[in-house]
Amino acid sequence: MNRLAHETSPYLLQHADNPVDWWPWSAEAFAEARRTNRPVLLSVGYSSCHWCHVMAHESFEDQATADYLNEHFVSVKVDREERPDVDAVYMEAVQAATGHGGWPMTVFLTPDAEPFYFGTYYPPAPRHGMPSFRQVLEGVQQAWTTRHDEVSEVAGKIVRDLAQREIVRQAAEAPGEQELAQALLGLTREYDPQRGGFGGAPKFPASMVLEFLLRHHARTGAEGALQMAVDTCERMARGGIYDQLGGGFARYSVDRDWIVPHFEKMLYDNALLCRVYAHLWRATGSDLARRVALETADFLVRELRTAEGGFASALDADSDDGTGRHVEGAYYVWTPAQLRDVLGDDAELAARYFGVTEEGTFEHGQSVLQLPQTEGVFDAEKIASVRRRLFDARARRPAPGRDDKVVAAWNGLAVAALAETGAYFGRPDLVEAALGAADLLVRVHLDEHARLARTSKDGRVGPNAGVLEDYGDVAEGFLALASVTGEGVWLDFAGLLLDQVLARFTDPETGALFDTASDAERLIRRPQDPTDNAAPSGWTAAAGALLGYAAHTGSETHRVAAERALRVVKTLGPRVPRFIGWGLAVAEALLDGPREVAVVGPGPDDERTAALHRTALLGAAPGAVVACGTPDGDEFPLLAGRTLIDGAPAAYVCRGFVCDLPVTDPEALRARLA
Repeated sequence: MNRLAHETSPYLLQHADNPVDWWPWSAEAFAEARRTNRPVLLSVGYSSCHWCHVMAHESFEDQATADYLNEHFVSVKVDREERPDVDAVYMEAVQAATGHGGWPMTVFLTPDAEPFYFGTYYPPAPRHGMPSFRQVLEGVQQAWTTRHDEVSEVAGKIVRDLAQREIVRQAAEAPGEQELAQALLGLTREYDPQRGGFGGAPKFPASMVLEFLLRHHARTGAEGALQMAVDTCERMARGGIYDQLGGGFARYSVDRDWIVPHFEKMLYDNALLCRVYAHLWRATGSDLARRVALETADFLVRELRTAEGGFASALDADSDDGTGRHVEGAYYVWTPAQLRDVLGDDAELAARYFGVTEEGTFEHGQSVLQLPQTEGVFDAEKIASVRRRLFDARARRPAPGRDDKVVAAWNGLAVAALAETGAYFGRPDLVEAALGAADLLVRVHLDEHARLARTSKDGRVGPNAGVLEDYGDVAEGFLALASVTGEGVWLDFAGLLLDQVLARFTDPETGALFDTASDAERLIRRPQDPTDNAAPSGWTAAAGALLGYAAHTGSETHRVAAERALRVVKTLGPRVPRFIGWGLAVAEALLDGPREVAVVGPGPDDERTAALHRTALLGAAPGAVVACGTPDGDEFPLLAGRTLIDGAPAAYVCRGFVCDLPVTDPEALRARLA
């Protein structure tokens, strides 16, 4: 019996009609394995994963394969986005055993959840040196029945080895000037000066590293840091990784030149990059950065916002190509003939502007739209018309599937991005969208004990507890919303979440952070990873939120917790800066103060107050916090004792327990924040 029909995960629901007798991850599944003395097949993936779909179609929808699985295994399906803890501990085992990992992840476990055989995608027939999935199943089943003691011994050894693995030892103190300078030097060595970005193919958008570079420039004036950020952002924005018609970024580029993307669009990438481009505009005034920030924000609201006000997790890479076949990139690519069908005489202009060729830049003569022209003049009005007509024509194509699961952490990132982008560019609708998502997180994901649920779907909360990144990213979103709206309730909610981090995720002896709570389900290992993946690590996300909350409230407890958590950055920052970018960005805020800005005025509709408030938000000082309200208000601790100056609104800037004289002029405030 397939047991996935009532799950909240779209990925699990995609498998609810498989002939495989799937179980969700549960104690009951492992009890069944013990009762029947069968090994467990653990299959981990996510809904927008291309090769997950391929393996599902080839193997899990095949009746003969399903019959064999149902007879010899207990099959457990996990959505890695719902259970990042399960994914993390078994991915660590896969990488330790094979030297690589990825999704779909295929792991065979004992009934005690101990892994003994690992892999990723397996084809239905042997090819490219890989055994077929059926061959793997038969080999594992034979080993289980004829060499059971050996299998148990191997599984036990793997678990013991994992238990003995330690993360890098923390330093005795938080990183300082020297470590951040060394990190910048390390990034310079890995930087691709011809194409922007870091490393080779596949090339990922290094959102957290870009934030570090912008903050480092803001604090030190280092032009090299700013130039790497500017050039990388421009190359990405002009490349095929960016959707030139609808805004938003694909997951990564398969080549070094940002031309051909892996077409899935993830909420976390777009929330992070929306914020990066908004911050780049704040630093440089770049028209390109402004356009990309706003187009990405509009993409988030238009295509990922759910009916409940949250944001869906992803859009698939694959879609119907018009013939009934699901093909990667079908929604996004164009041929010259398709341009002519839509644009007529303007097709040649569009082909030159977007780099569409007869040979194609993708597959089968199709091209990914990009902006290869760096010289020459194009009629802006004509290009706008071309873009609009192509966008409308594309909207009539079969759209990629959407994963409607709302993930708390990623919605926290979206709240921060939309709140700040809306404030910077005078778009109250974007701030309203941020408020809607924050409201959903409070109403649906947060219980009466201030504990977060990881996911929801259609307004129904999922069964899985929030992990550290949920608490850190949602708190970060609430802090940004508090600064933008002047509503202190969001600071209060952030405090509730961060108290949970202190109580349930922090090692009281070392200050190190765990990815799962002390009272969470016990897995074969308690996951703990300070390095970034596609989004900031929970460890450094929490450190950043703790630091921001301490700046708002003066809480020494939260400040010390942030400093202790950042010790790991002192060790890892100079060694692997690409993989701890958000930790480096938070360390920049620590070195800068962070600065505390209190703006007081007679009321929310006062134009002079609004001008000071906006100037404060546009200050690029790393991690600066902003409180705005009336002199007699109790929304924010930073407003206590602040008064108007000769009846005029005023801004107070403090840093390192020292406050400057208040100012009433936006230009004077801008100078204080430089």
